[in-house]
Parts: sequence; structure tokens; C-alpha cells
Amino acid sequence: MKNFLFVFSLLFTFSAFSQNEGKREAEFNLEKKIAIQGYDPVAYFKQGKAVKGKSELTATYEGVTYNFSMPANKEYFLKNPSKYEPQFGGWCAYAMGDSGEKVEINPQTFKIINEKLYLFYNAYFSNTLKSWNKDQANLKSKADSNWKKTIK
Repeated sequence: MKNFLFVFSLLFTFSAFSQNEGKREAEFNLEKKIAIQGYDPVAYFKQGKAVKGKSELTATYEGVTYNFSMPANKEYFLKNPSKYEPQFGGWCAYAMGDSGEKVEINPQTFKIINEKLYLFYNAYFSNTLKSWNKDQANLKSKADSNWKKTIK
């Protein structure tokens, strides 16, 4: 009986993990299955700027694949992936807070807040980071709530 319960709990764990991976892959902002349009998530923190990653230098965390510009950044990511992942699945933070919509981003328009990466839409004379900065506390709270509803 113990063996049966062990095998059952193991299968249940893998099943739940697999469902979480599928949900993340379906809800995250991915381009050809790559997050942040191929930009290195660690570079935002370590280099202080958006740096394009290399397709031959990747890591996958819970179904979402990231590119890295250098091996050291990949190592940082592997040690603590949740620290470097963008908020709201890589969608525009402003749009997530304003309306709960998943809106594309410009990977070069970002902000680090409390050691978390936020990305923003910036095209056609519309830079949502500027609007975010005017009401950050309110928009962040709403975005957190909207994302929890999306990802559950």
C-alpha cells in the first residue's frame, strides 16, 4: 500500500507541475517559445540595460525559455529563476494594471522595482512607462491582482 501511495503522489506531483508549465507557456508573452523577445533577463539587473541573448545560450524554467548574453548570466538565472523573470509573464505592466490586458512590450523599455523586472509598451509615440510612473503604486497593485486572475 505504501508503494501505491508513493507512486500515486509522485504521478500527481508531476501532473500538477506539467499543468503549471502548460499554463505558464499559454499565458506568458512568448515569441517562437522564447520570453522577452530573446533578451537576457539577468542583464537588466546586472548590466542595467536590455541586452539581446544568444539562441545557443538558453535555460527553461517551468516551461518558459530564456536566452542569455553570457554564461555567467545563465548561471545567475539557474540559481534563482523567479528573481529574474519579468513580472506579469513579460506583458506590459501598465496595460496589466490599467485594464488587465496582455499587451506587447518593447524589451528596451523597462523598470526595476523592488528587485523585480517590469516591461512596457513603447511604440508609435506611446511610452507606457511614462504613464506608469505617474500612478505606479495604484497600477502595480491592480496589475498584481489582474495577473493573479490570469495565471490561476
